Amino acid sequence: MYKVALNFEDGVTRFITTSPMETVADAAFRSGINIPLDCRDGACGTCKCHCESGSYEMDGYIEDALSDEEASQRYVLTCQMIPESDCVVTVPASSEVCLKGRQMDTLAELSEVKQLSSTALSFVVSGDGVRAMQFLPGQYVKIQVPGTEEFRAYSFSSMINQANGSVSFLMRVVPEGLMSGYMTDKSSVGATVALRGPFGSFYLREVKRPVLMLAGGTGLAPFLAMLEKIQLEGSDYPVHMVYGVTHEVDLVELDKLEAFAEEIDNFTFSACVASSESGSWPQKGYVTHHIEPGHLNDGDVDIYLCGPPPMVEAVTSFMQERGIQPASLSYEKFTASK
Repeated sequence: MYKVALNFEDGVTRFITTSPMETVADAAFRSGINIPLDCRDGACGTCKCHCESGSYEMDGYIEDALSDEEASQRYVLTCQMIPESDCVVTVPASSEVCLKGRQMDTLAELSEVKQLSSTALSFVVSGDGVRAMQFLPGQYVKIQVPGTEEFRAYSFSSMINQANGSVSFLMRVVPEGLMSGYMTDKSSVGATVALRGPFGSFYLREVKRPVLMLAGGTGLAPFLAMLEKIQLEGSDYPVHMVYGVTHEVDLVELDKLEAFAEEIDNFTFSACVASSESGSWPQKGYVTHHIEPGHLNDGDVDIYLCGPPPMVEAVTSFMQERGIQPASLSYEKFTASK
């Protein structure tokens, strides 16, 4: 049996004891601490933490969840980490988020499905169960595909409207995708959907310095919820977003971003299209082509990054190559499921 100190980002430390061959995530849950996780199979990277000291064994994960470079820097997946000595682990979340019992299962009513483009749609669910949910802007929930046992993960793209108990989501339309097929061909207003969550350590922290948001494709979703929160509370610091997509048709929810830019004094954004084929959108290239020195504020900046794995890797490489050390870098990468 080994003792593990869990250091949370709000300065709180909790101690747990692991049994032989028990993972840190399982031991934490047994002790009433819910380290953010999802798959429990070393495939999603949600439970990624940093081991400050101690030895451990860790096998059975894929590179999309934890790269070789991250592993060499002693980043760990707590769902796979088995201590071999006393350890100190830094958890990139507040102790409040990790309180056992925040996650819940609930049923909701599908109240709207809206095709935004040929590659993306939004949908809204509502009900008393939704009204009772507690999540932080940036987190996600797993939604069961009606008529199946399968779940798919979607970030909240709004905060909860307490008046009607509704919340919205943004999803990419995937050819032959299970949820895509349901939403585009089979869904009907009033249908019942099951939600489980919330999950994730990617969420908006207190705004204490300039913020740079980098969104790729439908990775825009969590930022819409974050911006709604900032709109409600205000910000004394500039917040800038660079929103990148592959093709011009993939650009969605620009009207919402323009509305936020009008209503939030310190918020600005730009949108870029990677493909140079056809299309009249003036800003071409990748997200990294549109990050200006002023957005980085000499490193005194909080960076939030959400998009497909290649984009996340390109941005982290961009930072490393230029020696940029932001005050904080929070990221979430996603892949579409069929």
